[in-house]
Amino acid sequence: MAKLYFRFGAMNCGKSTALIQVDHNYRERGMNTILIKPGSDLKGDDEIVSRLELSRNVDILAGPDDNLFDLINKYNIENGPFHCILVDEAQFLSNAQADQLFEVAVLQDIPVICYGLRTDFRLEGFPGSERLLLLAHSLEELKTICTCGRKAMANARKVDGTFVFEGEQLAIDGHNNVTYQALCAQCYFRHKQEAQIRKAQGE
Repeated sequence: MAKLYFRFGAMNCGKSTALIQVDHNYRERGMNTILIKPGSDLKGDDEIVSRLELSRNVDILAGPDDNLFDLINKYNIENGPFHCILVDEAQFLSNAQADQLFEVAVLQDIPVICYGLRTDFRLEGFPGSERLLLLAHSLEELKTICTCGRKAMANARKVDGTFVFEGEQLAIDGHNNVTYQALCAQCYFRHKQEAQIRKAQGE
């Protein structure tokens, strides 16, 4: 039976690069893949883009209400057979879409490998990630380091170069002066405390 995989990590841990490498490995062996990402990820438009400037066009740009089971089944019938489904930015999936990918692996017998963040800039879970953590047959953390050298686990948001800890969950890296920095827990809370002091002082 095929499995659902969730490979997660902080920003800059190489999730998109790893996905593109897996896609290359399948295609190099004459096997076909379907690449998917949520349309809410504005970075790269209809491409999966890594920080190493590698990119691949997606086959399915998923809307928030799209049924991924049906889309993959239709795509497989029309263009298949396919040997693996690769999903980038899986944290932006809905709970229902995570369920549908689980059903693809189990009922359509196609391996599904999802890459995404586990938590947002407030250390809260994304709907897609929370569901994948419950359903995936296999979980793998992709690691990166903080500027201090410890393992990074938080995705700290900056607006105009200043750390912020309040706001909407969805804000895309590189849009509207928003950037992210992977931090260890100690550095995350240090920057959060500094931001609270600045706020209290009215800065």
